[in-house]
Amino acid sequence: MLYLGYHLSSVNGFEAMGREALKAGANTFAFFTRNPRGGKAKAIDPDDAAALCTLLDENSFGKLVAHAPYTLNPCSDKPNVREFAKLCMSEDMERMEYLPGNYYNFHPGSHVGQGTEAGIRMITDLLNDIVSPEQSTTVLLETMSGKGSEVGGRFEELAAIIDGVKVKEKIGVCMDSCHISDAGYDIISDLDGVLEEFDRVVGLHYLKALHINDSKNPPESHKDRHACIGEGELGLDVIGRFINHPKLTGLPCILETPNEFEGYKREIELLRAWR
Repeated sequence: MLYLGYHLSSVNGFEAMGREALKAGANTFAFFTRNPRGGKAKAIDPDDAAALCTLLDENSFGKLVAHAPYTLNPCSDKPNVREFAKLCMSEDMERMEYLPGNYYNFHPGSHVGQGTEAGIRMITDLLNDIVSPEQSTTVLLETMSGKGSEVGGRFEELAAIIDGVKVKEKIGVCMDSCHISDAGYDIISDLDGVLEEFDRVVGLHYLKALHINDSKNPPESHKDRHACIGEGELGLDVIGRFINHPKLTGLPCILETPNEFEGYKREIELLRAWR
């Protein structure tokens, strides 16, 4: 089964997101748990969340991939910034239980000059504070492009974070097609080799979701600029092979391209028709 979707706004509630996804031909989707810039989260209506769960079940949706705010930095050099990330993510773990059994994705953060090892240690500490065996949500580390002092641009960094987490069964990875190409992984001509390397370094059993984006920049540019499918350096064939790879079958595929509703609908149709 090919699970395709895109980022939706939760401003009109949970059930409304599911109904919009259906109109676009999607059978999964992503949403921000709060304003992408952080801040106080909107109160959840339990009835609305339950209505979405029913709709998802009735329409055979794949896992949803919620997204933490971009501004959170678990490995900042400022204690108050790290504490804010911990507060937001702790609250989000509680909120995600209204939509049980889904995924929560976050950017590992930037060590801002403290060094990658220090950044990894702080990210691991935060995860050990917020992740429990009892929760139904799996927390996903996103693969990054490696710009600046980002942590997560190399598979080894993700593996080191996971290695330090106590409750490993609640941890996974979301692989972003634009990010890993920009980070220097050759998914254009050696996708099999990239997945073999991921399996050797991290373990394919940790790969839980995909972000599907073309890239405005060539491989190993460390830029992180998304393009619409077929309009960037990767191209439709590379993206098509990526989401249809036998080792990635059944993973939720989330479009993060610079689009509105009609653009996402067109891309979903384009990718479903790819051969």
